[in-house]
Amino acid sequence: MAPRLILGKEVSEEIYSELRERIASLKEKGVTPGLAVILVGDDPASQVYVRKKGEMCESLGMRSLTVRMPAETTQEELLAKVRQLNEDPTIHGFLVQLPLPSHLDERSVIESISPAKDVDCFHPENVGRMLIGEPSFLPATPAGVQQMLVRSGIETKGKHVVVVGRSNIVGKPMAALMIQKGVGANSTVTVVHSATENLPSITRQADILVVAMGRPRFVTADRGKEGAVVIDVGTNRIEDPTHPKGSRLVGDVDFDAVSQKVSAITPVPGGVGPMTICMLMANAVRAAEIATEGER
Repeated sequence: MAPRLILGKEVSEEIYSELRERIASLKEKGVTPGLAVILVGDDPASQVYVRKKGEMCESLGMRSLTVRMPAETTQEELLAKVRQLNEDPTIHGFLVQLPLPSHLDERSVIESISPAKDVDCFHPENVGRMLIGEPSFLPATPAGVQQMLVRSGIETKGKHVVVVGRSNIVGKPMAALMIQKGVGANSTVTVVHSATENLPSITRQADILVVAMGRPRFVTADRGKEGAVVIDVGTNRIEDPTHPKGSRLVGDVDFDAVSQKVSAITPVPGGVGPMTICMLMANAVRAAEIATEGER
């Protein structure tokens, strides 16, 4: 029996519908949610991602601002632009697109963003609020994974969630979200990573396996449990002479093999991918609501 496919496009459309209602409510109060992105340099992948963010803002009726800065931008020039956006009342949330050119200090840039406008949820204050269960915002990709589970009717309470990978962007916050009390959480969480011994024996225990290792097809059929739910966060481009472009995207999970034994799985592409921008938009709307209502 074929597994159930959990598709990010379907889940995100449901969330976008809800966001449009919230945006309309804000506009009735004279507020148009504004999202800005600072893009330093000309990284091709970053340019595509930033363009998609702008297009989605416009389709939702939000204000979109893209600040393009040359690759040779200095640290002080970038920090000055961050301070400017911190003080701009028409911009409710913004982010600095990563990675930055190597001469720039990402950490000090992130820490200079106002926590009230940090829609990427990278600022230490927002990371801390998430950890204690009192978040203003949630990091986009982990929050998107959680929404996929919730809106697909997958029970997480009491389930063993194994997170493969310990990055600050996905692995660590994913574990932090799933261990909280509340809907879509209440799980028993194990994090495995490159230094974990006997890793396959642990992933085989997972009721829900979230894979964000950054290694193509890292999870093979023998590393998953029969009937598990598998969420593949990985996006890797591999060579494929049979493809018109000479390459194609694959996840961190060997989809063809693993899908034969699990109950539900996300494909790559088409799975988690659409959720990241969706949850970023949700954070921007939330930032506008907080600014309007004076909540925190």
